[in-house]
Amino acid sequence: IHLPQELDHPQSDRIRKETDRIMSRAYIKKIIFDFENTEFMDSSGIGIIIGRYKKISYFGGKVFVINTDTRIKKSLMICGLHKIIEIME
Repeated sequence: IHLPQELDHPQSDRIRKETDRIMSRAYIKKIIFDFENTEFMDSSGIGIIIGRYKKISYFGGKVFVINTDTRIKKSLMICGLHKIIEIME
């Protein structure tokens, strides 16, 4: 999932709906959130990741995060997400 430049509440709501729609149609074992173009993320972005993790892990799936900049990676680490998802360099 390629994330937008600003991952705020309106964007998070759109991404949540779209990923839930895709997940309801197909058996998905991995979700990869790509932060390559993302410059800003608020708490709703964290919520998106946690929510998708809860849904996919119920069926044995995993969540990965790639291409984070220093600030976003730090936010993910502070929230403890590195304990439940894989943050890839």
